[in-house]
Amino acid sequence: MISILIIDDEVEIGYFLSRLFQSKGYHVKVVNSGKEFSEIDFSLEPFHVAMIDLKLPDANGLTLLQNLKQVQPACKVMIMTGYSTIKTAVDAIKLGASDYIEKPFDDIDLLEKQVEKLLESTCFTNQHHIEKIARESGLIVGNSRTMNQLIQTAAKVAGKPVNILIEGETGTGKEVLSRFLHQASDRHQESFIGVNCGALSENLLESELFGHEKGSFTGATQPRKGLFEIASNGTLFLDEIAEASYAIQVKLLRVLETREFMRVGSESMLRTNTRLIAATNEDLKEAVKQKKFREDLFYRLNVVHLIIPPLRERKEDIPLLVQHLLQRTGTSLSFSNSAIDLLQSYDWPGNIRELSNFVTRAVMLADPNATIIQADDLPINRQTKSQVITSKADKQESNLESYLKTWLTETLTTFEQKDEVKLDEVLAQVKELESQVGKSFIMRTLKDTHGNRKEAAKRLQITMRKLRYLLNEKT
Repeated sequence: MISILIIDDEVEIGYFLSRLFQSKGYHVKVVNSGKEFSEIDFSLEPFHVAMIDLKLPDANGLTLLQNLKQVQPACKVMIMTGYSTIKTAVDAIKLGASDYIEKPFDDIDLLEKQVEKLLESTCFTNQHHIEKIARESGLIVGNSRTMNQLIQTAAKVAGKPVNILIEGETGTGKEVLSRFLHQASDRHQESFIGVNCGALSENLLESELFGHEKGSFTGATQPRKGLFEIASNGTLFLDEIAEASYAIQVKLLRVLETREFMRVGSESMLRTNTRLIAATNEDLKEAVKQKKFREDLFYRLNVVHLIIPPLRERKEDIPLLVQHLLQRTGTSLSFSNSAIDLLQSYDWPGNIRELSNFVTRAVMLADPNATIIQADDLPINRQTKSQVITSKADKQESNLESYLKTWLTETLTTFEQKDEVKLDEVLAQVKELESQVGKSFIMRTLKDTHGNRKEAAKRLQITMRKLRYLLNEKT
């Protein structure tokens, strides 16, 4: 039998929800305080769904959420909150909640649908669905824990009628994430329209957003709908929102507060149901402090705050990103381990956009007869390569000293054993020692030759094939 846990200090709400779900044949347990919650024996009472009120007289709903997830991680959690605490509800989602709903419950059908959706979903199907939407949106999630948490949070808030602010450095993929949010929402069949607030003058941006009437300004020969009108039931993405002028900010604030606006040169009020997603590569909090951005507009936009990590903080995703970018170019080329290693050693100040341009350039400049792009083939300037190799060589030298000490200690300990010794394992460790020493000598020589592999191989009196073999690269 489906079992539901309800935690709310308002007895009437607990009673109402209990009757509602019991009528569907579910088992319902209601507790009205943190104390009652702590008395539950979760080893005897498994719950499929829990509905937790954020504000209890003797407990914090977020704390109860974390405690519940520790003892019953498979339990789906819905947070109950008022509009003033929606930001806290989003924090709850980051801590493992599956959904939230605003109180009072004006739409009982919506409440029932949300609970049914939680009961029907499984971890596999939900994750599969998220990955599918991500692929369709052009979003590569990768293996980074930070990025995966970001996408999970984005997927959970995508269907909510709240404004979202995306922050991240230039080139991190803010528009791609906004498309993911649109595709994961109930508005995915409606329009998604984006505009760069920094690319247009104040007058042009005003006309673009709100539309204009014929004759409202020089050149306005025809009436024109604005983006708030065109994307009324869809999603409007405002990139570089920090670049919007003060006058535009005032007009945006009014739209967000009243859902009403007027075309330029018109006296008629129009309404919009647009879902707004804003993005910036600036710190809006700092811009507010410096009086460059309206504080009231910031709070209106910042209902849900998503931060995209720069590529230098998710370098483990570079191999997957490169593979995706190569597929997009339609080439059969691949990157060698050494090339990927070099890419992961670079900080990518331009983030994914820079990586994308780089991969395209590498493919264009590749030897027509080549099947694999090597590190030497990459169009990275000599100074950058030298810096990367020097850093790696220093690290390898430090690791070698530690490795030799450990290897010697373990080998001598094995040698002094009087019991049976597996000689094959000892000889395998000797081969590993040979590999580590060889790699360290190669890295030191590459440092001396500023990354010139041919010169390094010549100094070490080995072939290029041997050099690549010792570096564990494809040949």
